[in-house]
Amino acid sequence: MPMPHQPSSSTKVIAFHLPQFHPIPENDRWWGEGFTDWTNVRRARPLHAGHQQPRVPLGGRYYDLTDAATREWQANLAREYRVDGFCYYHYWFNGKKLLERPAEAILASGSPDFPFCFSWANESWTRSWDGATRDVLIEQNYGGEREWRMHFDYLLPFFSDPRYLTYQGKPMFLVYRPQDFPAISQMFAAWQRWAEDAGISGISFIKTLTCFDDRPGGPEYAASVAFEPWLAIRRRTSFGLRARWFAERAVRALFRSFDACRSHEWPYEAIWEHMVARKYATNEFRGAFVGWDNTPRRGEHARIVSGANPQAFGRFMRRQLAAAASEGSPFVFVNAWNEWAEGAVLEPDEAHGYAYLEQFRDAVEAVRS
Repeated sequence: MPMPHQPSSSTKVIAFHLPQFHPIPENDRWWGEGFTDWTNVRRARPLHAGHQQPRVPLGGRYYDLTDAATREWQANLAREYRVDGFCYYHYWFNGKKLLERPAEAILASGSPDFPFCFSWANESWTRSWDGATRDVLIEQNYGGEREWRMHFDYLLPFFSDPRYLTYQGKPMFLVYRPQDFPAISQMFAAWQRWAEDAGISGISFIKTLTCFDDRPGGPEYAASVAFEPWLAIRRRTSFGLRARWFAERAVRALFRSFDACRSHEWPYEAIWEHMVARKYATNEFRGAFVGWDNTPRRGEHARIVSGANPQAFGRFMRRQLAAAASEGSPFVFVNAWNEWAEGAVLEPDEAHGYAYLEQFRDAVEAVRS
């Protein structure tokens, strides 16, 4: 019989971190010279009265993540406001790397001295920013054991770095869409063998629970993590509400005057209430989110969680952290540190200053004290 969880005040909060804030040749070809996520953020426009777009970083700090000073600033700010580590998105397409330069610089330089791990965003890149099969810019495929070994060998120096986050004494590696990779269990087994051969005790694979797949992971996973708000939206939204949304889309296609943004909008507090109250498995890490508004990427087809504000975020963050601590959970993953084009941002901006970070810090300190 498993032992019951014991309350813990040492639950770490890890923030997802997007590296798409530096130019790469592929984005230059696909989107235009000098494209980064800031390009979309700057050109966003409000869809209705009171809609806060564009979001502007505090002091107009449109940074470049290839700048070592920027990476140091992020880590220092995160540490000051009680973020315990970053989970960097990792892009690997059967040997092809994208957006790898910031992580490689962090590894090579040893700086910043701040904990991190990877989430493999194993989906195709598309013009619609949704991993769909249409308008594919670069397709995700996986190869066989030879290609899996290349991927493992690339990651091994990161896994061996003392800053790399571990779970159950092993480096943890999140996978965003494991359901898209039929042979993933075989790859995991191979990686476990190679990890032991390399002198590390293995790898803790973490399944990401999303709107694409909310099923608990099998025995090959050490744990799973709730990716919010999309796991909550999937589990909370009834069939009837989904049917109504599809009907609204059909109306919008016929009548362009239809208020498009309202057709795909959810209330912030209701989503958070669901997240805090629902039952979590023993090895499921709770998730959190700052906000969600991907107008910069999708325009009038945006998906928005409306009503986000720093005070509500702080209130719910405290409840979520307290629940995780009472369960003895080692981690909560928050979406996100810098998803500016999706409205999930802890970094300071012109509208709120440091208010989200202050609320975050206060929530963490209240639970830990």
